[in-house]
Amino acid sequence: MSEKKVSEQQEISVEERLKALYELQTVVSEIDKIKTLRGELPLEVQDLEDEVTGLQTRIEKITKEIVDLAKNVSDRKNTIEEARLKIAKNTEQQNNVRNNREYDFLSKEIEFHTLEIQLCEKNIVEFTDAIRIKKVDLSNAEAKLADRLLDLEQKKSELDEIIAETKQEEEQMRAKAKGLESKIEQRLLAAFKRIRKNARNGLAVVSVERDACGGCFNKIPPQRQLDIRQRKKVIVCEYCGRVMVDHDLAEKALS
Repeated sequence: MSEKKVSEQQEISVEERLKALYELQTVVSEIDKIKTLRGELPLEVQDLEDEVTGLQTRIEKITKEIVDLAKNVSDRKNTIEEARLKIAKNTEQQNNVRNNREYDFLSKEIEFHTLEIQLCEKNIVEFTDAIRIKKVDLSNAEAKLADRLLDLEQKKSELDEIIAETKQEEEQMRAKAKGLESKIEQRLLAAFKRIRKNARNGLAVVSVERDACGGCFNKIPPQRQLDIRQRKKVIVCEYCGRVMVDHDLAEKALS
């Protein structure tokens, strides 16, 4: 942080810091309301995008498996054709053998190629069945993808519409919040953000209402209320840890 900025922050009174903190709280609470207005849509859009990506990957995988299986079928058909040609050639050679040894050798060759054909035919049946199953899976995945793409388009349209309606307001709020943060020392600002993160309702700074903390509603002793009204130091609730300001300062911050 620059020396100039440190000096400027040192010149800001505790009262002004508390006022800036309370104003910052009201601004970020308005930003929270905008996010609430969007609801679960951003998460739903993200989930749908993830599901679409997963389905697209699955479709690519199934398509490749079908192509590979079809190639295996083609390869087996080629092997069958080659085996049949070899059987025909060996059968023709048997008619011209000179001894039993040559005849037996050719017979074994014919038997081998016959078994090879049977195995290939079995493989073709298996691969064809696998292709049929994969095509059903592919069809189901494509139908599901089409549905999810429609859902995604609808959810994105809803989200875009809400964002368009609130974008200008949110940008103004964020700019205002940034300006307020510059008035608050880094240590106090870090504490504010930490408390906000841990608070269920996002409230890190609350006003005293009816002698109680505006965050957890626990009663505040009179002497502590007097200290809060004097605005000479930053005081936090001993129960919930939120920064507390008096009602008049809160009213002044909002005016």
